[in-house]
Amino acid sequence: MRFIHTADWHVGRLFHGVHLTEDQAFALEQLINLAKQARVDAVLIAGDIYDSAIPPPDAVKLLDEVLFRLTVDAKVPVVLIGGNHDSPDRLGFGARLLTGQRLHIFGPLSPQVTPVVLEDHAGPVYIYAVPYAEPPVVREQLQSDTIRDHNAAMQALIACIRQSHPAGTRAILMTHAFVVGGEESESERPLSVGGADAVDVACFDGFSYVALGHLHRPQTAGRECVQYAGSLLKYSFSEAGHTKSVHVVDMDPLGNCTIERVRLTVRRDVRCVQGYLADILKGPNAGENPQDYLMVTLLDTGAILDAMGKLREVYPNVLHIDRPALTGNGQMHTGRADHRRMNDAELFAAFFSEVTGSELMTAEASAYTTVVDAMRQREREVTS
Repeated sequence: MRFIHTADWHVGRLFHGVHLTEDQAFALEQLINLAKQARVDAVLIAGDIYDSAIPPPDAVKLLDEVLFRLTVDAKVPVVLIGGNHDSPDRLGFGARLLTGQRLHIFGPLSPQVTPVVLEDHAGPVYIYAVPYAEPPVVREQLQSDTIRDHNAAMQALIACIRQSHPAGTRAILMTHAFVVGGEESESERPLSVGGADAVDVACFDGFSYVALGHLHRPQTAGRECVQYAGSLLKYSFSEAGHTKSVHVVDMDPLGNCTIERVRLTVRRDVRCVQGYLADILKGPNAGENPQDYLMVTLLDTGAILDAMGKLREVYPNVLHIDRPALTGNGQMHTGRADHRRMNDAELFAAFFSEVTGSELMTAEASAYTTVVDAMRQREREVTS
């Protein structure tokens, strides 16, 4: 069996105020063509289909077009799950009707994971689709007070799958989670502010392939058969060095998998440029696209009048300028932590310290975690 594993499309994403819908459409056109040319048996999309619980109309229109062309035009079954950015109920609307049209959508979490069963010449392959699983939701669904973190939640859900899975048959697990040891990027929203969001790779013992979503860098998660496909595009400047791709996976009759990462060509790349203003204004090097999305680090130490305006005359899509030699008051940089590389809890702690002059206490940090986690749960329209 041959299938495509992709994830983290984040359709409707804004990048420094710029709508990326056209860029996403450009990449998804390639995915559709790849599905046809490679003659795949399925496309698996492992969560964060949209970038927000209430996506903009053009994002909904794009997703509708892509899924129609895959399932109706190309006649390729699609299995997709909700991620932590998606609204489970909105994503899952009409799922029972669409199953008959080769589109299998798993939005809300269910304690009974009904597999999508596909056949090849060697027999059935069971695809178990587990959407993003918040511990309070799993605890309520399974009526188990012992589920307190993401690892326990995943273990409990997979235990339910193992109870009904036919012995000796091939199985694929799709889920949206942070696996221990995974390499993060700045563009990912933490699954838990408190930090208890990691899942042990041992949870996935016995599956022929595990199609993961959440982390935006394509990577192996502890074992060769446990894979992150990565995001559709680069969604932060920390990802400038990433190569975005989709996985084309061939599974043999014994469940052994061969994985090929197929690179996606982008309409505009995300790049970081460093140098003196006069040198940068000379224009791009050979092979560089002046339309790329740029973060420019200027090494000039003196005042510059309208640096953004000057740069955009050559590079229209400069989105951010960094002046490492200067702080906001024009003095030399003092080594203050870079806020762009801090998570939500670290930002809040730094803000608290700046305002009050005191360090954040454990009880105060815990209160912040509780409030933010509850807020995010409400945003996804999930009640615990």
